[in-house]
Amino acid sequence: MRHPPLSVPMVAVAHGSRDPRAAATVAALLGAVRARRPDVPVHAAFLDHAPPAPGRVLDGLARDGADEAVVLPLLLTAAYHSKTDLPGVLNRVRARHPRLGLRTAGTLGPHPLLMAALEHRLADAGVEPGDPDTAVVLVSAGSSDAAANATVARLAREWRSRGWRDVVPAYASAAGPKPGEAVAALLGAGAPRVALASYFLAPGHFADKVRAEAVAAGAAAVSPVLGAAPQVADLIVRRYAEALRTGRAASAGRRGDGR
Repeated sequence: MRHPPLSVPMVAVAHGSRDPRAAATVAALLGAVRARRPDVPVHAAFLDHAPPAPGRVLDGLARDGADEAVVLPLLLTAAYHSKTDLPGVLNRVRARHPRLGLRTAGTLGPHPLLMAALEHRLADAGVEPGDPDTAVVLVSAGSSDAAANATVARLAREWRSRGWRDVVPAYASAAGPKPGEAVAALLGAGAPRVALASYFLAPGHFADKVRAEAVAAGAAAVSPVLGAAPQVADLIVRRYAEALRTGRAASAGRRGDGR
């Protein structure tokens, strides 16, 4: 049986966590990606707290003879990790492997598929999408990057138009309001029911913390993390394809759109 030729490798880079559930969730998500694109060699990497590091994965690809790779951040908003940490890693890789062309895909969010994934996870928690009696708290990790927090606030405003009683943003750290405050404010404003939508890719400290805060404040439901929701896998495949369409890969010796 003949197999199709392999495509440009994908190195999917997640934040990383000491919680083993996080790496297992990323593995499940990338398994769904492989099922959609069996021709693409898909490698997981983590910026912190868990192996392998992206530099090590890319070093291995270069040693194995790869001439290019797509580096795809498994990050929900563009913030410090995508703007500073990951470019620093890739610059060091380019210095070590000047013949390895690197294309950097966009962060996962914002994108309508993530909104669909959030509704999918709320449905998993028993919340009917667009229920006019339900107000939603959209909670993310929060960032010192104001633009990243503004992206989450904008997503909440856009999501409000899909029929919910209200949608407001909240942040686990670095910004306010906190999840419990947002839940309490919506209940105080007369919302019959408040659900918390977890804008996290994988389980860990923040996801556990906001769940506890929301339930203590009176939330009727808390959605699971996005994880291997089919819409997230579809989005990864789309971001990979977009990176391949942007032009020639960038290496230390040739500069292009992927740099």
